[in-house]
Amino acid sequence: MLMWIIIVALLAIGLALIIAEIIFIPGTTFVGVLGVVFSIAGIVISYQHFGSDVGFYILLGMGLATAGSLYYSFKSGAWNKFSLKTSHKSKVNEGLVDELVIGDEGQALSTLRPVGKARFKNQEYEVKTLGDYVDNGTPIRIKLILSNQIIVEPIK
Repeated sequence: MLMWIIIVALLAIGLALIIAEIIFIPGTTFVGVLGVVFSIAGIVISYQHFGSDVGFYILLGMGLATAGSLYYSFKSGAWNKFSLKTSHKSKVNEGLVDELVIGDEGQALSTLRPVGKARFKNQEYEVKTLGDYVDNGTPIRIKLILSNQIIVEPIK
């Protein structure tokens, strides 16, 4: 009786890990491999302890249970409850750079290494230097505006 409990536990854990790998955490491989190891261990123990007939039926049952579980998981849409349905489509400084022109002067609000925050015309923007490190509070000038990137340089 104890051997049946061990075999069923190994097979159930293996099946759960395989389904978790495929449905919930794809790409990790470790969880799926661990599930296959548990399943194989349960099948091998059943062959060794109960013989080839019972071992074959357990192998066949495990195969059908795995296929049925995966089919049901995809068919019922259980994975939809865990999937991301929205995405963030906005961009940094989107629509805000229209107010700025090359040559505008402002002040670094954070250390630019080379990206940081700056203030121009009482508005805060994310800015970038061309590799220079600019300290907080340093006066800066807009050198270039590319799409939604504001390239600045320190005023010397």
